[in-house]
Amino acid sequence: MTTTATALTLDTNQTAKLHELYRHLHAHPELSMQEFATATLIEEQLDGLGIEHFRCGGTGVVGILRNGDGPVVAFRADSDGLPIEEATGLDYASTDTGTLPDGTVVPVMHGCGHDTHVASLLGAAEVLSGNLDAWSGTLVLIVQPGEETAAGALAMLDDGLWDKAPRPEVVFGQHVMPRPVGTVAISSGPVAAMADSLRVTVHGQQSHGSQPQDSIDPIVMGAHMVTRLQGIVSRELDPRKSAVVTVGTFHAGLKENIIPASAEFTLNIRTFDEDVRGQVLAAVRRIIAAEAAASGAPQPDIEEMYRFPQCFNDPDAVPPVMEALRLALGAEAVEITPPMMGSEDFGHLGTAIGVPSVFWMFGGTPVAGLEGPIPVNHSPFFAPELEGSLAGGVSAAVAVLLSRLGN
Repeated sequence: MTTTATALTLDTNQTAKLHELYRHLHAHPELSMQEFATATLIEEQLDGLGIEHFRCGGTGVVGILRNGDGPVVAFRADSDGLPIEEATGLDYASTDTGTLPDGTVVPVMHGCGHDTHVASLLGAAEVLSGNLDAWSGTLVLIVQPGEETAAGALAMLDDGLWDKAPRPEVVFGQHVMPRPVGTVAISSGPVAAMADSLRVTVHGQQSHGSQPQDSIDPIVMGAHMVTRLQGIVSRELDPRKSAVVTVGTFHAGLKENIIPASAEFTLNIRTFDEDVRGQVLAAVRRIIAAEAAASGAPQPDIEEMYRFPQCFNDPDAVPPVMEALRLALGAEAVEITPPMMGSEDFGHLGTAIGVPSVFWMFGGTPVAGLEGPIPVNHSPFFAPELEGSLAGGVSAAVAVLLSRLGN
């Protein structure tokens, strides 16, 4: 291992083992809050590094690396996969399946790079545990389950995360994205949007398809709702504000000549501002209720599925992070970017104890791959370039952690 505090790296053998670990993680993803084998594997890796650890939030794992007096800093990675059938063609592609909460068996894939996050965290932990003379303090390593459903961070907090682990002065995290390997994007202030997901059940009156006069058609009613909802952003919201309203699923009926008794659709709403969030959610409920009334139907059921908080980078904590990343990766490799409409539950971890958070994006796409269409997160073709992604993820993590912990 290199022993200078400004350029700590894994050696060749350690890098090869990290690549092998990553391939295993990628080939064996698990759905949100079901990361049992993943958690066991992480515990084994921490044991091998001599790092104390405990389970938290069901399938979450927390490692604590103590190295004398100094700051307490937390670093988080997420570990869950997605219900996607992988189409990357990689020789370590996932063929595993999982079971959704409703009992549906689905293919599972690490389609958002969480395997890269876990491997990068473990790589950074190996670097720092092997170079104790280069830093002092306490590092809290958080491997969080259930990011994709916004359940994991809250589960860990509800399980007493900050009662069991030393409380940090700052929480760091990172995410692989389809940008050139070796580069980083960072925002000051808002990083990612709040997200609200709703399930709407529309109640009608079932009838034979030849007798529509005897029905209250939930498909027609739901279609009007879906169409009308698209006008919230374009016709009700101040154009200087940002929001997204997406209808992601619509299910109704079992046969073409039966008007069904109900229909169901799900909504995903993204906003950056609490007032805008309230305005959009109120408009959603008003439109759904009004369309039902216009059809002479009972009021629909609106169920909150989950909510993501806003991911926010503390403006005072960002500059030293940027400086550390520029020193490690090169000034030209660090880009300041506007917030994205994606969402993250990372923000809960720092907000719960009133400490700042900083979250950045690192590249997973080789420069040669930027010439054509680039598979994005949640695509069945999403596959971060192994060597460059892990090198960048480990380097960024080590650099930022040493900016607080380094001697």
